[in-house]
Amino acid sequence: MRHTVSDPTDVRIEPYRSVRERDLVGRQDRFIAEGEVVLRVLLSQSRFEVESLLIGENRIDSLAELLAGIPAEIPVYVAGRPVMDAIVGFPIHRGVLALGRRGPEKEPADFLARLPRRALVVGLVGLANHDNVGGIFRNAAAFGADAVLLDGESCDPLYRKAIRVSVGGALRVPFLRVPHATDMVRLLREAGFDVIALSPAGSLRLSEVRRAPRTAVLLGAEGPGLPQEVLQETRTVTIPMSGGFDSLNVATTSGIVLHHLSQPDATE
Repeated sequence: MRHTVSDPTDVRIEPYRSVRERDLVGRQDRFIAEGEVVLRVLLSQSRFEVESLLIGENRIDSLAELLAGIPAEIPVYVAGRPVMDAIVGFPIHRGVLALGRRGPEKEPADFLARLPRRALVVGLVGLANHDNVGGIFRNAAAFGADAVLLDGESCDPLYRKAIRVSVGGALRVPFLRVPHATDMVRLLREAGFDVIALSPAGSLRLSEVRRAPRTAVLLGAEGPGLPQEVLQETRTVTIPMSGGFDSLNVATTSGIVLHHLSQPDATE
C-alpha cells in the first residue's frame, strides 16, 4: 500500500531516519537495502522479510512495474527529494531504500552438514572493510559459492554499503557467524571439507589446486592475513605474481580463487 510522506519527522518512517549514524551502531534485527538493483534482489528472495520501502517520488514511474508486484501488506512510503534527504540525513541520489528483517541465526555444524555433497564455502577472517566484504559476496554469488562463514571480527554483510557493493550478493548467498577462525577450521573439517587458506607464503600454487567435492577457501584481512594457527592447520595456497608484488586486494583474490575452483578441470 502506498503512503505519501511530507514530514521528515513522520513516525511511520522512523527506521529510515539518520541512516548513516544507524549504520554505525546497527539496527539489531533489521537492515537497510539501497538502490534499484539491490531492491530487485531483496524482493526476489525468501531468506529475509521485507518490512517496508521508502521511494523518492521521482523514481515511482521508472519502478512502476516492480512496485505493482509488491504485496499489499508491505507499505511503500513515497517522499519528495528534500523530504527524503532530510529523513535519511544525506542526499540520497538513488532514491530507493527498503527495510529488511534478518532471520534467526543458524547453528553452524547443522548448517554445514546440510549443504550439498558437492559444496564450495568461503571463510572470512578479520575482514572489517565493508567494500571488501561486499566484493567477496558479489564474487561468491557470481561463482556459485554455497555459503560464506565470517568470524567474530569480520564486518556485517548486511551493512548497507556491503549489500550495495555486493550488488545484492549478500542477500543471495547464505552466511553465518563462527566466533573464531580456529572454530571455523574445525567445523569445516568435521563437515568433510578440504580447507585451503590463501597466503602469499602458500606452499601450493593456485593452478595446482584441485577441488575436492567439499572445499572451503579461507581469506584473511589485507596486511595481517590469516592467523598462523590457521595456516598451520590448512593447505596453504598462493597466487604467483610478478614485479615484486606479493599480494592482491582480498576481494580480487576471492574472485580469482573462486573462478579457478568453479572450472570443471579444477575438480579432483
